Amino acid sequence: MAAPAHADLTHKISTSVQLTVDASASQATRLGSTYSVSGSNVSATLGGLTAPSGATAAATMNAGTYSQTTDGSAFSFSETFNGGDAIPTGTTVSSGVVGSLPAFGSVTTTAGGVAGSLGGSINSAGTMSLTAGGAGTSATGQFVSEITIR
Repeated sequence: MAAPAHADLTHKISTSVQLTVDASASQATRLGSTYSVSGSNVSATLGGLTAPSGATAAATMNAGTYSQTTDGSAFSFSETFNGGDAIPTGTTVSSGVVGSLPAFGSVTTTAGGVAGSLGGSINSAGTMSLTAGGAGTSATGQFVSEITIR
């Protein structure tokens, strides 16, 4: 008589649904004040930046005085001032929402997703149902069946 067959059999089933709605985001960068001057054939009492009046203020411009060195001769002159950003009083976050963003010189904002009808399910038979949402959303469903024989 033949020996009986013997096997160690394991069957694993796992399912998952992942629904994602992108968050909104903003990044603000405070820009500092800058001043520059250049020229030729110009006599100058140079201007520059004046220290801020307080810890949250931006530097201001102190205008210089300039005149042509040799009347009637060619000259060039350039003076540039970019006023920096003052520091706002503060930004509050309430229920994950920022009511107002700081008005800085460089602000990048990304809109959040809209859930809309986003949804998903997998029943005990492994039938998957995924429903698209609005912009900035994703739905991923997974059904895994694993059989191990030793």
